[in-house]
Amino acid sequence: MKKLFLLLTIFSFAILHAQETGSIQGIITDDAGQPLPSASVSINSISKGVVTDFDGNYLLEDIPAGTYDITFSFLGLQSITQRVSVEAGKITTVDISLNSSDNILNEVVVTAGKKPQKITDVPATVNVIRAQDIQEFASFNIGELAARQKGVDFVRSGVLGTGINIRGFNSAFNSKNLQITDDRVSTLVATGLPFGTFSTVTKDDVERVEILLGPNGTLYGPNAHNGLVSTITKNPFTSEGTTFAVGVGNQKVFTARLRHAQALSDKFAYKLHFEKSTGEEFDYTDSVYVGDKAYKELGKDNKFDSEKYGASLHYKPGKASEIIGYYGHSNSSNIGVTNAGRNKIKDWSIDIAQLKFVSNNFFLNTYYTWSKTEDTYAMNQRTQNYVSFIDNGFSEEEALRRSYTEQWNSAFGIPLPRGSVFEDASKRFNAEGQYNNNWGGFYLTLGAQYQLDMANSNGTYLLDDGGIDIDQKGVYTQLEYKIAESGWNFLFGARVDNHELYGSNFIPKLAITKVMDKGTFRVTYGKGIAVPSILNLKGNLFGGLVIGNGEGFTLSDGSKIEKLDVETIDSYEVGYKGQLSDKLFIDVNAYYNQSKNFISPLRNIADAANNKFVTHVGDEKYEDAVPGATGPSAFLLTYMNFGKVDTYGFDLGLNYYFTDAFRTSLNYSYFGRDLDKNDMANDGNLDGIVLDTELPINTPNNKLSIGLHYNKNKFYGTLYGRWVEKYDFFSGINIAAKTQDLDGDGTNDVFANAKNGRTWNYGQLGGLTVDANAGYYITDKFTVGASITNLFNAKNREFVASPIIGTLYSVELKYTVDFFKKK
Repeated sequence: MKKLFLLLTIFSFAILHAQETGSIQGIITDDAGQPLPSASVSINSISKGVVTDFDGNYLLEDIPAGTYDITFSFLGLQSITQRVSVEAGKITTVDISLNSSDNILNEVVVTAGKKPQKITDVPATVNVIRAQDIQEFASFNIGELAARQKGVDFVRSGVLGTGINIRGFNSAFNSKNLQITDDRVSTLVATGLPFGTFSTVTKDDVERVEILLGPNGTLYGPNAHNGLVSTITKNPFTSEGTTFAVGVGNQKVFTARLRHAQALSDKFAYKLHFEKSTGEEFDYTDSVYVGDKAYKELGKDNKFDSEKYGASLHYKPGKASEIIGYYGHSNSSNIGVTNAGRNKIKDWSIDIAQLKFVSNNFFLNTYYTWSKTEDTYAMNQRTQNYVSFIDNGFSEEEALRRSYTEQWNSAFGIPLPRGSVFEDASKRFNAEGQYNNNWGGFYLTLGAQYQLDMANSNGTYLLDDGGIDIDQKGVYTQLEYKIAESGWNFLFGARVDNHELYGSNFIPKLAITKVMDKGTFRVTYGKGIAVPSILNLKGNLFGGLVIGNGEGFTLSDGSKIEKLDVETIDSYEVGYKGQLSDKLFIDVNAYYNQSKNFISPLRNIADAANNKFVTHVGDEKYEDAVPGATGPSAFLLTYMNFGKVDTYGFDLGLNYYFTDAFRTSLNYSYFGRDLDKNDMANDGNLDGIVLDTELPINTPNNKLSIGLHYNKNKFYGTLYGRWVEKYDFFSGINIAAKTQDLDGDGTNDVFANAKNGRTWNYGQLGGLTVDANAGYYITDKFTVGASITNLFNAKNREFVASPIIGTLYSVELKYTVDFFKKK
């Protein structure tokens, strides 16, 4: 009897509970009526949420009777918040269609917090290159679209080479902007340089690119110093179909691409992609000087070639989780600009294998990257080597053969090891785990990252007998508290990073945001670090003339040279993103940065005239540490930390919608700095005078762009003008600057359109260019597009050791079909 009474009590309670709660169900689709799997449905006030299944269906159960604001969102689409009343014991049906984000304030981004967020909730300036922007740009090189983003310094070294910088201190070897792709660090192992054209993903598989301005080291670690560029590819569950694309242009450009994605069931999906692109750079030779005589670069080849392919398999073990396996490959041959001249890159391949698990609360990620080249060489050094043999009576055949590894010393009649070849067989292993959850208005993120760099140049440009293994570990947390009623949000983040060579660093982040009627105001503080690359730490260039400073040096008089430490930046920013009227949107920020511990130009730390020699590298004798050395060094170039400088600026972005189909955009940026020339800590070359060139910003003070964008029915088009104020650029041997007196002694030190040191100075960079692109949907599946860069053929030079960028045009045909469309 007692058991029966207990069962009846439990049953009655269940009925009573069911009568006090209700449910909400529905389906979420895009603007084409297609279901959206993995879309988010959340009720923040009661910390309840689900994601949709393969067919876009969702079900929220056990919701207390009442009225709630429910948010429906999907990455890249316009989020919707809708008020819904829940009745006890009943199921309420709410079907939602999410459209493309014409209202830029409703767009959902994922990079800033490593989770989907409405763009106005992000305490940072975020630029987004959307799938539609990429789809309607008729070029295989989507790096060109970065030129249209606010706060971004866009540079171009030729037909193929494009790059960006954020908020100052650019160089030909800029590793201060971290590049990631689908949660993978996409940088070269030894130099830390972004993959750029080495990337293994293709244009048609890119869903979006998110560019974050300012330090983002708390969640992403070292080298998210000035900013972060995140590429996110398409999920095959939501992007089924086969795309064929072919494009042609001047400079003999040809590209052919294929992408195929298919969902085999509500559990399995896969995608494949392939690209082959070829072309020819502008006809330009960077002069190589031996003494005062100029020579053409030896072995220059203007042709470029790129091949990419990859595949991924996606498996959904549950409605809110996904396991992704990926493999990608690229092989590239082209000309690359460095701060010591230009390199002829030959068959440099990148391979990546990744396994990733994603769910509502957990994120696990591991991947392996390997890099390979055997025939890449520095054209500048090879040319100097060749000339040394020819000038001393060697045959053409022998001079060419020995130019890869040696230089002839006529004073002593012996060859010197001055290798020009860069081999690379480096590898990298990465792993990351993250947990996130929320309780009401409190949000928690915890994570840990591990990276093992395994650099190997086969002794060509590193001190790497047997390879160099360097690991780094980081743990991070981010806490957010959101007061929905008042619109106030508070964020604290912290990271502790430990590197095998440069030690531990603490990277904090603070932010306060206030949601108002028409937008969001924010105040943030962030710290960033830029770590020395393996090349800075373990380099061995030109037979021991340049040695990396990862362990410090001891001189014969007992004095010490400290090993390199990280460069740091403390950044303070205020910003606002919102509406000024129904048709006018604004995104504006102002920032102040404090930077210190720059990596110096190469310095000679020996002083043979005063019998001061380099005796030790770290704790090891110089002759034991450096291959080929027979004793202490009388001349050694290396890097040291020095200096501090404050920088400041602001970025303004405006978008005005004349109609739903026609809008205009305006971006303006200002950048300045405050350098104390009386502080000898800022004397980068130790000559007793602090010069602007020793802490070069290599960034224009002012830049402005205006765009006109039209998209209606079957036609789309953009006209885009970009003005960059003329500015000086100093990077290693490379100079692009006006004639000027640097040290104030009344005599010009730099001359435009003349030889300066070991290179030719063509004068300042920058100028005005106008770009255009347009296209037409012949059918829903078939499009034709055209793109013109530098429409009026302005004679501008955009980067050092690079040609004037003439007019570039391309035409692209694209056909998309779903062969396996479900009936």
